[in-house]
Amino acid sequence: MTEDSGNKFGTFAGVFTPSILTILGAIMFLRANFIIGHAGIIGALLILVIAKSITGLTSLSVSAVSTNMEVRGGGAYFMISRVLGPQFGGAIGVALFFAQALSVPFYILAFTEALTSSFPALAPHSFLIMMIAASALFAVSYVGTSWAIKAQYIIMAILVIAIIAFMGGGLRDFSAETFRMNLAPSGDPKYSFWVVFAIYFPAVTGILAGINMSGDLAEPSKSIPRGTFLAIGVGFLVYMIQIVISGGAYDRNTLIEQPYASLQNGALFGAGFLVAAGVVAATLSSALGSYLGAPRILQALAKDKILPAIGFFAKGKTGTDEPQRGLVLTAGITFSVLLFASQAGDKALNLVAPVISMFFLYTYGMINLAAFIEGMGHNPSFRPRFKLFHWSAALLGAFGCLAVTLLINVVAAVISGLLMALLYWYITSRRLLAGFGDARRGYVYTAAMRNLQLLSDMDEDSRNWRPAALVFCGNPNSRELLVRYANWLEGGHGVVYMANILVGSIEEYASHRKMAIRQMKEFCRENDIDAFPVVVVADNVNQGVVMLLQTATLGSVSPNLAIFGWTAGGGALAEGRKGDFSVRAEGRKGDFSVRAEGRKGDFSGGADYIGHLRIAKSLDMSLVLLSVTALPVIDSDKRIDIWWRGESNGGLMVLLAYLLVQNKGWLRAKIRILRLVQSEAGRKPSEGALLGLIDAARVDAIPEVIVDERPFVKVFHENSADATCVLVGFELPDEDKEQQWFSYQEEIIKNMGTVIFVNSSGREDLLA
Repeated sequence: MTEDSGNKFGTFAGVFTPSILTILGAIMFLRANFIIGHAGIIGALLILVIAKSITGLTSLSVSAVSTNMEVRGGGAYFMISRVLGPQFGGAIGVALFFAQALSVPFYILAFTEALTSSFPALAPHSFLIMMIAASALFAVSYVGTSWAIKAQYIIMAILVIAIIAFMGGGLRDFSAETFRMNLAPSGDPKYSFWVVFAIYFPAVTGILAGINMSGDLAEPSKSIPRGTFLAIGVGFLVYMIQIVISGGAYDRNTLIEQPYASLQNGALFGAGFLVAAGVVAATLSSALGSYLGAPRILQALAKDKILPAIGFFAKGKTGTDEPQRGLVLTAGITFSVLLFASQAGDKALNLVAPVISMFFLYTYGMINLAAFIEGMGHNPSFRPRFKLFHWSAALLGAFGCLAVTLLINVVAAVISGLLMALLYWYITSRRLLAGFGDARRGYVYTAAMRNLQLLSDMDEDSRNWRPAALVFCGNPNSRELLVRYANWLEGGHGVVYMANILVGSIEEYASHRKMAIRQMKEFCRENDIDAFPVVVVADNVNQGVVMLLQTATLGSVSPNLAIFGWTAGGGALAEGRKGDFSVRAEGRKGDFSVRAEGRKGDFSGGADYIGHLRIAKSLDMSLVLLSVTALPVIDSDKRIDIWWRGESNGGLMVLLAYLLVQNKGWLRAKIRILRLVQSEAGRKPSEGALLGLIDAARVDAIPEVIVDERPFVKVFHENSADATCVLVGFELPDEDKEQQWFSYQEEIIKNMGTVIFVNSSGREDLLA
């Protein structure tokens, strides 16, 4: 219920009445006999059972969801959005509002058609009749929901009298022989079982009329399940009795050719006008239900701030919070459509009508999907008071709704689905202000835990090796180059952990740690990067690195690649420097910048850097050191050079190059595998070996053997200076040769673009 609503309707007035009046609508008078004539009594009963099963399953889902939360205004929209999130909820909510709003003029057109058919003298005044009906319904709705409910009582009384009149007449004329003759279908191939099913299905819908009144109910969690099931049950009995009585009262030709006239002509005491009054009552009640429902959906959307542009419609009437602003908009849509219909005729409306039906069916499907997600998600918060629910029923209901949309009209189903997908995309692309939860997380969580446990029970081997990269990036906003390349090297085949270390005490920096995680997540969203932030607080950087190397994991998915930015000369890391990854919280909101100032905990020398590499190596991780000066130009021709100096690191370099070209922007990149030999005699054997390697590795690469006696660094610069990215292997130095090692690597990257140093643990197998 809306927080300041003054309405306190119970089950009968708030849910059952609007639902049953929508269920017992125009189809019962105008099409039911037609269905019986073509499908036969048995076929019509089967259609009724199947159709009611779908709405019944949906009602089970509605009951489960509505008894598991405090239901406020918005009905189906509210329940869907609180389970599937604002994107799904918003898309369904917008679609459902327009479906309900456009239903008002459709029902008024049906009312006018029925009235002028029964009383032909009124036909010349059909437009005036439409406008008077629309104005009267708007006035009743605007005065207040309580008046609308009272009007529905009058309509219900007329409807009940009409049903008694035509069913009583049918029972009077009932014949066992006629009943027997109408048991089987007509056999007309034009009207197969599923064709007449599609025609009849709208008769059993209508439960949303009551659900949409959720904000005006005294106890929504009790009234919605009770009123919905009661309406479905009563509707089922009425339609079942009609099928049996009409099947035994009228011959097949009369059922097919005069479905409405047969009810009028066969009414008790010749009171056919009562049947006409029933059609009028049924169409007007449906229109009134939509008049009440559409503004409430719009108001709930506006209050949730899904779309800021509709915020104007959030405010309701003082005292009752009734959505009068939304009601005026609904009236505007109604009068506009009626005016258009009077000029253009039925053709335009006939094209839109199936799409509206699709929106309702998709809403039913989403309700079932929401309940399925809740049931399968196993969230501890899912404790519905309604116990007659199982996720399998919700899944069956969702599939049933989808099947019916396709059976009714494939084109309309596809168009409606595309429209809602477009709405979903639009809402997702915006920075939403809505902040309610999303129960899909529970479903994803359960599935992820199940799969992680299954994965942990499976032996890992080189054939199914995938990159799991732990990249020491600190604040990613100042290390975007490093993070980008780490993400590219994963190539959509593994996982990336972004590591950040806050130097200090956990007591002091616990809140800063949460802020750093949020900052990293926001960076990933803004830059379309798939990665998991991992932030630790440590007394010093060395301790933080050791902690991350040992503990960063997702179940059994532990890092097998440790990615570090290159540290020039092994000296102190300064803020903004290439390859820097240690961090210090400076106390400014949202700012976790990277710096080292020679104080406690700073990374101050190459020995520490190599120590980190050795720790990662001891933990059976491959090492990747990135020297990145700039990101490659988008859509430019790219070339990746791999310097093959043996299998120990070469296999991983080829795999990383292969993963790199799986990314958008790298798809057309050329891969060269280069090998330096000292003499011409070694050219042919080396070329053959590289060709065999490329063939066995099943990668698209160009072999190139270079014969040169000069030092490797000179040959390297001469041949790869213009490459987009260069991969070269390395080995960790002995302790007494660390400075020479740093100097040599510095020579390699001097005046170069992106250089990736690789040291393999041997866990991967290029030829697998």
